[in-house]
Amino acid sequence: MSNTYGTVYLVGAGPGDPGLITVKGRECIEKADVLVYDYLAAPSHLAHAKKGAEIIYVGKKGGDHTLSQDGINALLVEKAKTGATVTRLKGGDPFIFGRGGEEAEVLIAEGIDWEVIPGVTSAIAAPAYAGIPLTHRKFTATLSLVTGHEDPEKENSNIDWDAISKSGTIVFFMGVRNLPNIVEKLSACGKPADTPVALVRWGTTTRQETVAGTLSTIVEEVRKANLKSPSIIVVGEVVSLRDTMKWFENRPLFGKRVVVTRARKQASGLTSRLMALGAECLEAPAIEIQPITDSAAVDDALTTLTAYDWIVFTSVNGVITFFDELFNKGLDARALGGLKTACIGPSTAAELKKYGIGTDVLPDSYVAESVVDAFKDQEIQGAKILLPRAEEARPVIPVELTKMGATVNEVAVYRTTMDTTSTEKVAEALTNKEVDMVTFTSSSTVKNFVSMIPNGDLSLMENVTVACIGPVTEETAKELGLTPHLVADTFTIDGLVDTIVGAAE
Repeated sequence: MSNTYGTVYLVGAGPGDPGLITVKGRECIEKADVLVYDYLAAPSHLAHAKKGAEIIYVGKKGGDHTLSQDGINALLVEKAKTGATVTRLKGGDPFIFGRGGEEAEVLIAEGIDWEVIPGVTSAIAAPAYAGIPLTHRKFTATLSLVTGHEDPEKENSNIDWDAISKSGTIVFFMGVRNLPNIVEKLSACGKPADTPVALVRWGTTTRQETVAGTLSTIVEEVRKANLKSPSIIVVGEVVSLRDTMKWFENRPLFGKRVVVTRARKQASGLTSRLMALGAECLEAPAIEIQPITDSAAVDDALTTLTAYDWIVFTSVNGVITFFDELFNKGLDARALGGLKTACIGPSTAAELKKYGIGTDVLPDSYVAESVVDAFKDQEIQGAKILLPRAEEARPVIPVELTKMGATVNEVAVYRTTMDTTSTEKVAEALTNKEVDMVTFTSSSTVKNFVSMIPNGDLSLMENVTVACIGPVTEETAKELGLTPHLVADTFTIDGLVDTIVGAAE
């Protein structure tokens, strides 16, 4: 075998929920020079590919293959023979109706090293997320996994219908189109007409949809629901447990499509919270955080820190960019050793704590006015205060602290600019009425999001809930013609999420 060949990893990406990929599977994505992925592999996995990796989509959507299986096999061989590490990312498990065995055979024939990384199969995961345990000691001790793709016109079927009809639980993969034939075959083999049946579409994702019935009614129920692929079909008495065991679809935001406009680096926290509550999130960063470089004011502030009595941080971004600049100057947290600190909000204080520094002043409310109120208990007459924050921030803090006798040096350490990378995505979602809610975490996110609305047509927001992190953001939304429906009582991400959930309950 040539030492110049790369290794191919056949990786099961799991059934759709990105969290269900294995640790080893994630590692294979991270180290791949070439990543070849399927329609059913969660797109979020691609974010873990290393910089410069070649990412190739090969489709494999029912009836619409971007590349044939023979083409995929040839592609894997071609890329591996260049010496590249190739990760073949497949939905579910590669060796359970995933044609991974065929790909492995080709790699073996070509003398290419390969490994298979099993994945969580949708046959197990989709029913579990629908509240259906495939085995249960009160109902069954047998389980059959069957392809639902088999052509009903085939002269000789590979499926032993007599045998599987006697199985306690039967799971059919991708069998929506053949559902009438499946029902007919099972009924002909003696499966009782009142046997419970359920179909789970897009199992484990926020688009999950479940339709239940019996062997005699399920075809009509699916027709009425207009259920399509990809779906798993479950036949057996265990389906009856769904009435009491369904949990995934009971979450308060299940099925809601929410646009998260927060900056890209910060969006994941809010997105993960909303997804855990059942929402389908569209990350569409409206702003991008950029440090202010080559600023004489920043340099002067950093080299004269000992001249200040206080430093006031008004945001997480302010903390991060300030310390980035501090470290770039060859300094560290010891440079703030003699200063007292104040923060707007617990998130800002928590970020400051990461650098080993606590906060001396933390106001009860998390807006600029509250910082001013908190300083009324401090002796700041004649004090020198450093205020590192965003460019073009509200003037409340420096103006009011100056009135109280302090000398305030307001230094811009970052600016928010418009992130246009999601404009097309937002426009399409709004036009297609695919948005239930938009979350705003700052005035900048509101301003930039509004500019993404196609032709400025605010009527596209008529049935969209507008959720704001606080009164300042709310006021900006009103000024720009939006109608805020939800405003957090506590002006933090947690407060915003709590308000959204409270309205949904």
